[in-house]
Amino acid sequence: MEPLTPAQQELYDWLIKYIRENQHAPSIRQMMKAMNLRSPAPVQSRLERLRNKGYIDWIEGKARTLRILQHQPKGIPILGAIAAGGLVEPFTDEQERLDLSHLLQGNNYWGLRVTGDSMIEDLITDGDLAIMRSLLPDETLKNGEIVAARVEGVGTTLKRFYQEGEMVMLKPSNLNYQPIEVKANQIEVQGILIGVWRGY
Repeated sequence: MEPLTPAQQELYDWLIKYIRENQHAPSIRQMMKAMNLRSPAPVQSRLERLRNKGYIDWIEGKARTLRILQHQPKGIPILGAIAAGGLVEPFTDEQERLDLSHLLQGNNYWGLRVTGDSMIEDLITDGDLAIMRSLLPDETLKNGEIVAARVEGVGTTLKRFYQEGEMVMLKPSNLNYQPIEVKANQIEVQGILIGVWRGY
């Protein structure tokens, strides 16, 4: 199939999500609102391009008849489980897919290359890529979350976050390292760990 422009891909992805969640096609007005457009013309143009490229179709003259054609789910298929101890019977019935596209396209996700071994007991080691999420407005951190934090006069570090009153403790996951204890106003939490990528 012919590739899509970013604007076409944005609308196509939104259409898939909307139809999956609502079980019917959206109106042009809803598409305009979702795409932050003030006129129906750009939406209609994108729809025509998607139709010409074979991604969608609809019945002429009938409202809300738009349907998705040949939707390819994003991500890699997860084809079962594999034992790291004893043996398990292999199977290939696809159950789910691992879709990391939101991490690649979202501007509130980013990566940090880990240096050192202070988080080794959380299986985070030197050379790993820590995948971080920016804090949402007014988000409250939970004790025990792994965060990237900038400590005044010290630098930036990846540690478990604990706060009690005015004091914050950044705790390593390695007994060879001491926790960092500072006042809350001396620390800036830059993001929360959501995953770790390790290449082999």
